[in-house]
Amino acid sequence: MRIEINGKFLAVPASLSGITLLDFIRDFVGLKGTKFGCGMGLCGACTVHIDGVATRSCQVRIDDVGAKAITTIEGLAATASAGPLHPVQKAWVEESVPQCGYCQPGQIMTAAAFLSRNPDPSNNEIRQEMSGNLCRCGTYERIRKAVARVAREGENNAHD
Repeated sequence: MRIEINGKFLAVPASLSGITLLDFIRDFVGLKGTKFGCGMGLCGACTVHIDGVATRSCQVRIDDVGAKAITTIEGLAATASAGPLHPVQKAWVEESVPQCGYCQPGQIMTAAAFLSRNPDPSNNEIRQEMSGNLCRCGTYERIRKAVARVAREGENNAHD
């Protein structure tokens, strides 16, 4: 089996059948941006895009990926034409969102997928969409401001 991660096709050895996409990404591909949080799909730390949809990679078996395109935090900027950072990543820096940073890749991946579906969300829509991602440091207001900034500036031109 072969899967596509960040535009590169990778062979998946038969011996890895049944492992989670998260484990494959971290342990076999070596991309450490996608984090293990709860292992139950509740915290959002492991969020990646599968065909542009924010998905908890701890809940997806590698066998179920098939021909779908996977984008991790490491490949997100390549989905935008705005420069070396995706507009959401740029807003994260400008709004000083990260504190410890552990949840941030999942937060950013969720926000990017959300803004590609809804480029002009209300503050309530932002809060609702981002509520599934947990942040132990409590940077929720800065997260909301960063998402709103991207929407306001109309920079979210990514469609992965």
